[in-house]
Parts: sequence; C-alpha cells; structure tokens
Amino acid sequence: MSLAHHALKSLTLSGFGTRQQDLLFRSTSHRTMPTYVLTGANRGLGLEFVRQISSDSANTVIAAVRSLQGELDDLKQLASTAAGTVHILECNTGDLQSIRAFGDAVKQPLAGSGGGSKQIDYLLNNAGINATPEQSSLDMTAESLRNHIDVNVMGPAETVKVLLPYLGQGSVVMNMTSGLGSCGKKLPKCTTYSISKAAVNMLTVHQSEQLKDRGIKAICMDPGWVKTRMGGEGAILEPDVSIGGMLKTLHGLKDSDTGKFYTYTGDEVPW
Repeated sequence: MSLAHHALKSLTLSGFGTRQQDLLFRSTSHRTMPTYVLTGANRGLGLEFVRQISSDSANTVIAAVRSLQGELDDLKQLASTAAGTVHILECNTGDLQSIRAFGDAVKQPLAGSGGGSKQIDYLLNNAGINATPEQSSLDMTAESLRNHIDVNVMGPAETVKVLLPYLGQGSVVMNMTSGLGSCGKKLPKCTTYSISKAAVNMLTVHQSEQLKDRGIKAICMDPGWVKTRMGGEGAILEPDVSIGGMLKTLHGLKDSDTGKFYTYTGDEVPW
C-alpha cells in the first residue's frame, strides 16, 4: 500500500533567504526530469532532502519512511505543496521483508508511459540509527552492534539489491555515512554506530566496483554534524547547508569519482 502526493501548485521562493535560494539553484541536477529515491525521508536530513529536491517541478521524489503510521505530518504537508512530485512509500530499512516489499511498491510510481519503467537517477540511502551513543569499545554489546549493522549496513545493501532493475547508466547510489566511520580521523565516540559506518564505507567500495560496468556510481557521504534529532546537542551545521552541499556534490560527480568518501562540502574524507 502506498500514498502518492502530486504537487498542486508551484513552490514560491519569496520566503527563502538568499542562502537557501543559492543552495537550491546551485544544487539542481543537470538531468531532465530526474527521479530520486530516498530512505528515512520523514524527518531530519531526509525531510530537508525532500524539501530541496521537490522545489524543482522537474523532479520526482520517492520518499521512503519506516512506517506509514509514523511521524509523517511534516512530510505530507511538504508533499502537498511541492513544485515537484512526491510519492510516500513504506520501507523499514531494518527489516529485509519490508525492503523487498518496497522493491515491489516502487513499480507503480516508476511506471513509464510506454509500458516500461523510469530509471532511478539518484538512490539516497539516508536512513540510519545511532541508538546507543553512550557505548564504548569497553562496554559495547553484541545486540547493539547487530542492530546497527542490520539498519546501517544491510539496509542500504538490500535496498540497492531490490532496486537494481531500476538503476542504469548514469545512476548514482549515495550511502550516508559519518566522519565517525573514518579510521583516519580516529574519533572514539559512539562505538557501535562508528563500526557500522566504517562497514558501510567498505560496502560502498564493493558496490562501486561491482556496479561500474553498468555505468552506476556509488559513493559514501558524511553530512557533517547537523542540527537534527540524531545530531543532538552541540551540532553546528544547519540542515539546509548540509543538504545543499551534498546535492551539489552528487550532481557534479564524474565516473572517476565512484567509490569515494566525501563530506558535504565536496571534499574527500580519509578512510
């Protein structure tokens, strides 16, 4: 079962500040009428991704949320006024059966006018958890590690698998990671989360090698320390700046960039 929201009127930019306008226009894809698939779309970074992408009437966003009975008011309101087209579908990235059901559900919004299917131009594996930030390497639990691996690693891995029929020449897969997943930075915080993000970095390297012959690029992206619920106290970065920077980076990728680890500024991050 899915909910589809089609835009009824164009988004006006009169209420945006110059910084937000600049980010929106600089981050516009060069592709004609691109389709984006985004997990974890109902709040935080995911909601801001939908906001910026759907501000362009040429764009289609398939916004995946953990549950259609969850916290969706902000996403539904955004979808109802967006210039672009926003479809809201269910995909719990911690549940393999839910991900596989999502793979079936996308058939409808991706259906082409000639009987074929539209290509997914950008697959943004944004959903993730940091459920036990207090655990260190000296008191971490197997349960916590398994939970983080299931959602943060197997989630994006399975999502790519089920959506592979819709990915093709020029498609981009972005796996959301973190600076905490960089071994080179040596940031000993949120141990189980950090381990899972280091693992998703390696997943990205493998995906990039195994998808490049199909013309598909795969990268991992650090959004920075953003002022969201997950970011918590001390976060310094506004969501619009982080998302605007990530979209600009995504839209500027070359074939030779596949398999790289970026931050939202477009700079590469040490592994």
